[in-house]
Amino acid sequence: MRSRHVPMLVLMSIDSPYAARLAGIDTRRDEVAVLGSLTRYWTYGPADAATTVVIAHGYRGEHHGIEPIIAQLPHIRFVSPDLPGFGESTPMTAAGHTVDGYSAWFTAFIEAVGLAPTALVLGHSFGSIVVASAVANGLDTAAVILVNPIAISGLAGPRKVATKVTVAFYDLAGRVPARLGHRLLNSWVVVQLMSSTMAKTKDRALRRWIHREHHTFFSRYANRDVVVDGFRASVSTDVSAFAPRIAAPVLLIAARLDDITPISAQFDLQRLLPDATLSVLEDVGHLIHYEKPREAAEAIVDFLARRGLDTPAP
Repeated sequence: MRSRHVPMLVLMSIDSPYAARLAGIDTRRDEVAVLGSLTRYWTYGPADAATTVVIAHGYRGEHHGIEPIIAQLPHIRFVSPDLPGFGESTPMTAAGHTVDGYSAWFTAFIEAVGLAPTALVLGHSFGSIVVASAVANGLDTAAVILVNPIAISGLAGPRKVATKVTVAFYDLAGRVPARLGHRLLNSWVVVQLMSSTMAKTKDRALRRWIHREHHTFFSRYANRDVVVDGFRASVSTDVSAFAPRIAAPVLLIAARLDDITPISAQFDLQRLLPDATLSVLEDVGHLIHYEKPREAAEAIVDFLARRGLDTPAP
């Protein structure tokens, strides 16, 4: 069941600071069946681009979330699916909504759209776990890009009390009747608290836009069970569990103020990976894709150019 409640904040006219750049990039919507999920995906950029990047977005996100970074890189082709059960993609029927299930889906999706083994892969937040698991288990790619990577379990992050409260909240939402669970998960207050906690920018206009994005897209999911299963997956493991088995070069784009993963854990993760570059962005937390997309794009361009995988953007 999808939410039909539209908070007043969403109804406000708040222009995206990245809309003008994104408007100049060709975009196409397609769909493909993968592991029982009718997976909707969006392709951005030129069909003849030298570099193609496939994206796995974060928990309770969808393809819109990475668009601010895409907007900075018009010369790269991005393929951005909604994860099964979120956005416009239906849940999987041939796999569970676990890390293993999403990992298998991601690999199968890349094969289904004919991009294996040429595409690079990018994961944000929970998507970093999905991508890391897929690559560690055999997904062939020339490079991995992880934005706000989950370097240690969310249960061991810097806000342990808040995490315990969040775990209890999702456990409650999974135990009560589905309709009530849906209302809890879709609560305006819950979404606003999450958004206000993670946003670090002092720019009031940008903060308002970030809140609108979360209220618009954070509750676009298929049903209560998918959300609860996805949360349990997101705190069940982390990128470090897969790091030693990732042979491809990895770019870690981390945030100094990340509330989910402390910066010390990102340095630890870098040491675990056989071939990793770490770029630390200042004055930003777990919303690099919203608050520092230009800096993230610069790190990506530099990384790919030094690896001979792309030429710098004009």
